[in-house]
Amino acid sequence: MPPIEVRDRRDQVLNRECFCITLDSDGLQAAIRAEAPAENGAASLIATHPHLFAQAPVFLAREDLDAMLEVVAAIEAAAASPAYQDAVLGWAPEIARRDFGPRGAFMGYDFHLGTAGPKLIEVNTNAGGAFLNAFLARAQKACCDEARLATRSAHLDEFETAVWRMFISEWESQRPNSSLRSVAIVDDHPEEQYLFPEFLLAQRFFQRHGLRALIADPGELNFTDGRLQCRGETIDLVYNRLVDFSLGAGGHEVLREAYLADAVVLTPSPRNHALFADKRNLSLLSDPASAEILGDGAAGLLAAIPRTQLLNADNAEALWEERKGLFFKPAGGHGGKAVYRGDKITHRVWAEVQQGDYIAQELAVPTERRIKVDGEVKALKLDVRLYTYEGSALLCAARIYQGQTTNFRTSGGGFSPVFIV
Repeated sequence: MPPIEVRDRRDQVLNRECFCITLDSDGLQAAIRAEAPAENGAASLIATHPHLFAQAPVFLAREDLDAMLEVVAAIEAAAASPAYQDAVLGWAPEIARRDFGPRGAFMGYDFHLGTAGPKLIEVNTNAGGAFLNAFLARAQKACCDEARLATRSAHLDEFETAVWRMFISEWESQRPNSSLRSVAIVDDHPEEQYLFPEFLLAQRFFQRHGLRALIADPGELNFTDGRLQCRGETIDLVYNRLVDFSLGAGGHEVLREAYLADAVVLTPSPRNHALFADKRNLSLLSDPASAEILGDGAAGLLAAIPRTQLLNADNAEALWEERKGLFFKPAGGHGGKAVYRGDKITHRVWAEVQQGDYIAQELAVPTERRIKVDGEVKALKLDVRLYTYEGSALLCAARIYQGQTTNFRTSGGGFSPVFIV
């Protein structure tokens, strides 16, 4: 690797010039095999999910991480204020008005990097990948001095303790005088989900801490005599991986009924999504006219969040004219589905977008991570995700990809560990 010039930022040069392969594939495979029974397929995760884990790390400047944490703190503070809650709950479903106490497990704040500092692209409840990324971060070999110093600074041993405290805090916020005994990890057709191996890791995590833990489809739940049950087991807490954020879809009626009856602790909940992850909230968080509602962190939010507007009949024509500098996303979307870069959108798609509930977000171009794939240097895009709870970071990870949005179909791409430099 060529020497780093003083005038260059260290992280930028490393992301451009460091081609070290730090992933210890054998070590990662062995760790996963030790956690997940062989018969469920997770033990062969690297073979079955060839683009899930990138072989190269992403380097992140300490000042950028600090800036991200300031944005998280500002949003958390705003979300606790009555004025902000009144504003965002105005477009949220009725179920989001119920507040049972939980703050939401595994919040995910996604950033693009750039010369003007990190830009917050979106916020996610039930952000996937945390357990997998914790394994990935531990399975790194230090191939250069930069990587060696960065891995030393990663407090990975604290992850499991922090996650356990998170779930206990969620439980106690709603059941302060009771013991947590059982957990269900719930998603539609869980064994068909791409991140099903993570559900297995989560299940083992709960079992290590003495809980009965099931992985279940919501159709396996029943609500009888005031108790939520699954396969004959009473469920105390549901770790919610559904993307039906209001529990309004068919097949989710039982979980919805139990939640509204205060018969189960659900995290993250419809309220958590409404306060943090509804993409319409970005129009408020990025609007200078909202400074009074946003409180002391308004200036930082306005600088870090690309200007976002709600698409409607009044501004559709103007946004079409400005489309080349915009990104269009469904307000309740997830996983990069049904999102469109304005410079690639067609008249047919534009007509469909106008009929939906979309936001228009100023384009924040992602930075690149150059890596070697089969001996060829490729420039891939990257974003950085902070997994947090109540504003505190649990883990920092990156995703390397090619295309319009993040995906797990890019050769050489996937989840990547973040090395702080």
